Amino acid sequence: MQPEQPERPDQSDSTRSEPAANKTESDNIETSGRSAFELLSDNPAERLPKVRQLVDAFYDEMDFNRQFKLIRDLHPRDLTDSREKFFKFLSGWLGGPDLYIREYGHPRLRMRHMPFPIASVERDQWLSCMAHALKVCEIEPGFAEKLLVSFFKTADFMRNRPDTR
Repeated sequence: MQPEQPERPDQSDSTRSEPAANKTESDNIETSGRSAFELLSDNPAERLPKVRQLVDAFYDEMDFNRQFKLIRDLHPRDLTDSREKFFKFLSGWLGGPDLYIREYGHPRLRMRHMPFPIASVERDQWLSCMAHALKVCEIEPGFAEKLLVSFFKTADFMRNRPDTR
């Protein structure tokens, strides 16, 4: 369930600029005027718990499925902090509360991921974990596909190494 990958030249250097902190990739999803966060549930009280569920399903898949050992090994043994930071980031990325920005400032995703070797295979493993999480969390398939397209754009932006395989 991975979106079609656009062809583009490898940009493995660090010259690509970060998007504005208040502009979310999910803003590009056609949602009839509602944010992706609002589309997670018609009940506002269920939206943050749905983000938490999505993050937990994502990290559970990464942690327990040996197929994703490559990206799992890029993370600390204890995923508690990773889960919490991703939850806070994803809330704002989806158009909900900017929990990450309030606590840590601009996410500077590319800069923060620069120490980790990320090529297409790592990007694709990340996207596979997210596709699994969207399915486990029963996100409507059409909406999930739109989210995956936006996730692809963000994950592809994190690539900082040329493909060697």
